[in-house]
Amino acid sequence: MGGILGLVVLNAALFGSYLAGGGTLGTFIHAAPIEGTAILGAGIGGMLIGNSMGTFKAAFAGIARTFKGSKYHKEDYLNTIFCVSKVMKTLKSEGAVALEAHIEAPESSAIFSEYPKILHDHALLHLICDTVRLMVVSQGTLSPMAVEEVMDNAIKAHHHDELKASTAIGTLAGALPALGIVACVMGVVKTMDAIDQPPAILGGLVGSALVGTFIGVYLAYGMFEPFAKRLEEIINDEAAMYGVVKQIIIGTMHGHPMPLILEGARVCISHHNQPSFAEVFDGLRGK
Repeated sequence: MGGILGLVVLNAALFGSYLAGGGTLGTFIHAAPIEGTAILGAGIGGMLIGNSMGTFKAAFAGIARTFKGSKYHKEDYLNTIFCVSKVMKTLKSEGAVALEAHIEAPESSAIFSEYPKILHDHALLHLICDTVRLMVVSQGTLSPMAVEEVMDNAIKAHHHDELKASTAIGTLAGALPALGIVACVMGVVKTMDAIDQPPAILGGLVGSALVGTFIGVYLAYGMFEPFAKRLEEIINDEAAMYGVVKQIIIGTMHGHPMPLILEGARVCISHHNQPSFAEVFDGLRGK
C-alpha cells in the first residue's frame, strides 16, 4: 500500500507542479516512449551483463515484493516458535530416533503438517530439518557452539543470496542517470542533423532530448533506488525468522529453561510483528 501511495505522491508532486507552473505535457508524451525504452532497455541490458539470470529474475520479483511487504507476519512467527518448540520437545522426551521420520519426510510429519506455510518455505524448512538432522546423526554428542556456528553460516549465506536482488536494483538505479545523459546526447546529435530546420522544430527536438535526462534521473531516484532500499528493508526484516529458529534450537541444546528460550526467540522479532509474552506462552500451552 505504501509503495502505491508513494508512486502517486511522486507523480502528483512532479507533474502537478510542472502543470501548475504553466508547462504542457506534449513533449513528454511524444518523447517519453522512445527515450524511456532506450534508457530502461539499456539499463536492463546492463543488468543482464552484470548478474546471473537467477539474480536478474529475483531483482524484478523483488520489485513486486516491495509492494507486498514482508511475507512473515505475527502469526507466522508464532507458528514457527510453536513448530520448532514441538520438534525440540520431541527430541528431549522421545529421543533422536523419534524425530528421524519428521525431518526426513516433513511433508508427512504430524508436527510439520500443522504448519503448511513452513512446509512451503524451503529455506526455513531446510534450516530446521538440516540442523536437527545433525543432532539426530550425532546422537547428542554435538557441541551447542558448533551447531550455532553452522547455523550462523547457513543464515549468513541465505541472507547474502537474498540481498543480491536488492544490490542489482540499486546498481540499475545508479546507472540510469548516466544512461539518461547518453540518451540526451543522442537527441542532441539528432538535433544537430536537423540544424537547418525552423526554431520551432529545433526546440521540439531539444526538448525531446532533455526528456531523456529527466527520465533517467526520475527512474533512478524516484523509483528504482527506493525499490532497492525497500527490498533490502524487507529482506532484513524477514531474517528475524531464522534468528527465531536458531534461538530455540541452541537454547534447548544449552539446557536453558523454556521461558528463557522462548523469550530469546520472541525478542529476535521486529516490534511490528513481535507477539507478546502471553501470546507465545498461552499459544504453546494450547498446542
